[in-house]
Amino acid sequence: MSGHSKFANIKHKKEKNDAAKGKIFTIIGREIAVAVKEGGADPANNSRLRDVIAKAKANNMPNDTIDRGIKKAAGDANSVNYEYVSYEGYGPSGTAIIVDALTDNKNRTAANVRNAFSKGFGNVGTQGCVSFMFDKKGQILIDKEEYKGDADELMMIALDAGAEDFSDEEEDSYEIITDPDDFSAVRQALEDAGIPMADAEVTMIPQTYVELTDPEDVKKMNRILDLLDEDDDVQQVYHNWSE
Repeated sequence: MSGHSKFANIKHKKEKNDAAKGKIFTIIGREIAVAVKEGGADPANNSRLRDVIAKAKANNMPNDTIDRGIKKAAGDANSVNYEYVSYEGYGPSGTAIIVDALTDNKNRTAANVRNAFSKGFGNVGTQGCVSFMFDKKGQILIDKEEYKGDADELMMIALDAGAEDFSDEEEDSYEIITDPDDFSAVRQALEDAGIPMADAEVTMIPQTYVELTDPEDVKKMNRILDLLDEDDDVQQVYHNWSE
């Protein structure tokens, strides 16, 4: 992945302080609410909810918190309605940034996202201005320390379930890539086989990466990413900076 270890980023994210953990739980809580409203409260009949539950468990969200979130979304017709919004723009030296959010107030979220970009001397562009530089894929990461089985066997389970690609090039993880439509089936097959997943999600993978050599550019890019990370409406940020 061009020297860019997403697994290292995930481990770093999970090792952050309790405030960061609270942010992750907020993100997943909103995803649970949307999944339940769209497909019902029974994971057996709602593949999207199954995927969100798997993500919650990978982030060590307690089972009772997951159950409460499902029951609340299923039982409260007056609960907050979140909608997906996406923004695209540029950071320093033309780095590409995509921001996905779940919000109950699009005006607030748009203002916050624009503020984050402007404070890092970037700018929000039009829809489609950078997304063509990314491929939408299902990505599953497996910690080599957690999975003690045979790599070839793991690869065959993934490919048989519909995965597009399998890589063991990273020192600390295996990476499985799927078409977005096949992601749920592949993730479920791995779960059924008892394989622990460090992360599993549909993501945007950059086709090429940009290196920032100027310390000022690095500072500006981190400013944008930190401000977006602090915003509860922001679910995910994708970029092509090779950190």
